[in-house]
Amino acid sequence: MNVCMVGYGMMGVWHSEALLKERVVLHTVVGRRPDAAREFAERFGYKRWTVSLEEALADPAIDIVILATPSEGHEAQAIQCLDSGKHTLIEIPIAMSLAAAERVVAAGEWSGRVYGLSHPMRFRREREALRERVRAGEETMRHIAGRFFIKRLVNIGATGYQRSWTDNILWHHFCHFVDLGLFLFDFAPIKRVQSHLGKLHELTGIPMECVVLAETEANQTLLVHGSYQAAYRFYDKLIVTDRDTYFYDILSSTLRTAEGVVAIEDEQTNAARVIADFVAAVREGRPPLASGPSVLPAMRVLQTVQDAWDVEYGARSIPGRHLGSR
Repeated sequence: MNVCMVGYGMMGVWHSEALLKERVVLHTVVGRRPDAAREFAERFGYKRWTVSLEEALADPAIDIVILATPSEGHEAQAIQCLDSGKHTLIEIPIAMSLAAAERVVAAGEWSGRVYGLSHPMRFRREREALRERVRAGEETMRHIAGRFFIKRLVNIGATGYQRSWTDNILWHHFCHFVDLGLFLFDFAPIKRVQSHLGKLHELTGIPMECVVLAETEANQTLLVHGSYQAAYRFYDKLIVTDRDTYFYDILSSTLRTAEGVVAIEDEQTNAARVIADFVAAVREGRPPLASGPSVLPAMRVLQTVQDAWDVEYGARSIPGRHLGSR
């Protein structure tokens, strides 16, 4: 199978390194700048590079497209890939609104191609036994909490690269945690959502803080909070059940339970599971673990938060999320 990588940032790197372990051909890189696209192609052994997604999609040799691009472009690019008959893996989030996400899912279902999302939190190996116990009725989920704090007053990504695009704390980083919570709650119906999404920052032009609290009809709670103004990073998850408490520190790659602390896989190793599952899904003709329809419940929660912000501050275009994304 021939793979096209769209984007050469951190996730483009991680996905390419993961693909080198799969039985696929690294065929084409699509990038914004010719020099960077050429360097990336040479670095990982892609056969060719281009600055035109249209050109890449017109190539019948390409079977799979991976969109490792800025969030705001996911909807249009995903639909373009699916309409071209390509199996498509989309970086989180699927889109920047519920309506846009539903348009991507409609295009995916119509295409008949395998398509899905890069939601790496679903793939954590150390949570598999917990999910099995919950589904067997041996353990009950009570509460999940997630924290994401990072300094983003200057638009530089995790790799130190000066970005040409602006991130969104709600639709990107909180999407990870909200989706994980609903996934682990086995998509129990949501009873209520409460939230705070901050006003626009005078320097960045985006909300810098967010808090989301969701309650399910099964009396479970999900709390996510974070800030782009923190002096240092927090990135962790807490799961409380009627049997134990599980604290995942993603930055130190550790898991703490009542029995003590153990090492867990780092983020990149875990993210490689997304690629392995998607390639297998294409080969087997099945939906991937993070399928398009399965991420819509999280998008509904995020849309509820966005709608509340729009009522308070007025719906408007901001860096990284224009009204055309709605």
